[in-house]
Amino acid sequence: MTIYALSSGPGISGVAVIRVSGKDTAEVIKKLTLSKLPDPRVATLKKFNKNGGKELIDQGVIIWFPGPNSYTGEDLAEFHVHGSRAVIKAMHLAISKIKNCRLAEPGEFTKRAFQNGRINLLKAESIADLISAETEIQRKQALKIMSGKSSDKFNLWREKLLKILSHIEAKIDFPDEEIPKNIINDIQKKSTDILKEIKKTLNDQKVGERIREGFKIAILGPPNSGKSSLLNYLSKRDVAIVSEVAGTTRDVIETHLNLDGYPVIVSDTAGIRSSKNEIEKKGIKIALKRAEDADLKLVIVSAKNVDFTSVLKKLLTKNAILVVNKSDLVKGKLNSKFKKYENVLISIKKDLNLNKLILRIKSKLKNKFSTTEDILITRERHRQNLINCVQHLEKFQKKKSVEDFDKAAEDLRLATRHLGMIVGKVDVEELLGSIFNDFCIGK
Repeated sequence: MTIYALSSGPGISGVAVIRVSGKDTAEVIKKLTLSKLPDPRVATLKKFNKNGGKELIDQGVIIWFPGPNSYTGEDLAEFHVHGSRAVIKAMHLAISKIKNCRLAEPGEFTKRAFQNGRINLLKAESIADLISAETEIQRKQALKIMSGKSSDKFNLWREKLLKILSHIEAKIDFPDEEIPKNIINDIQKKSTDILKEIKKTLNDQKVGERIREGFKIAILGPPNSGKSSLLNYLSKRDVAIVSEVAGTTRDVIETHLNLDGYPVIVSDTAGIRSSKNEIEKKGIKIALKRAEDADLKLVIVSAKNVDFTSVLKKLLTKNAILVVNKSDLVKGKLNSKFKKYENVLISIKKDLNLNKLILRIKSKLKNKFSTTEDILITRERHRQNLINCVQHLEKFQKKKSVEDFDKAAEDLRLATRHLGMIVGKVDVEELLGSIFNDFCIGK
């Protein structure tokens, strides 16, 4: 089937781009323009008509990309028209009436580019990440993955393992032939080196995932300590309801922020206290679970009413900042209990020292995002495949005797398979649906 979709953003705009891809693309061009095909890869001014008739839809630019030298690897065209809803709707309707044409599914253009060998799976994912990038650091990471450095590394490991596998399989096919000692030493060295490199890559503090998904900050503390007020201050808008009534926040309220180019997800949670209310107890349980998953915990308490429960003390780990709010209500010295912890004294109501808190948060961000190594892992599926690869390589290295060669070969095959799944070198059909469904329609 030939697919079509709006590839530019929806809504009113000066120009809209409608993309068509498939073997009937040339027929679509001829019917809508009532003329021969334009020169390839040259922007050509044309009038677009309804279903081969004389009724004009719009006048705009068409660019014709014959396959295989196109984004999808097949015949492709881009119609640049005026960006009104009426024009886009009329263009879609006209194309839909042409035989074998249908509306594209989310990510289907990029999926076809992958299936036709124009890009690998990592590049396909990085295109999706670039489209959804909200901060500078996310944009840069997506472009680095698109450059192919990470693909090259995964492919290099895979090729080295395939070379080792060829020696093992040769021994299985010709059991009477001895493997030269220098090749055995080379097999041991290469497999050990690859194992070390993959383990080092896995020990990356999940920087790539943090950049892609966002640095998670959880605001925790007892009721009426100022959690919702702090969320609203950081967001610069009223995200959460602020009330003097304890227990107002029952569920997790989440907002996405851009702090100095770093993507941040801030969560306001239910007040932590002893409660008999079933709904509130569930909210507190969710809050504690969010604390476990957070990269940074902001434990906020009132300077006047200090009550360090055992739960709050457990939250004040190295990945936590104690935020002492309502400092305007305290006269004299601050309670000595606070000195044990890394703390920032603030007053949200009076706007005191909030700049210090933000600087402290930014410092934590920079430490978490800083890395001297190239980022290779940006998604959980990359990490899981590398973990599985390590497990099979470790099993391979434990096999020493000739009787174990069959099993050793299978361990190597599975290790190379998991590396291949990252870049799409093996059958990954079951993964494609979940990956490309994250794309917008038209890409």
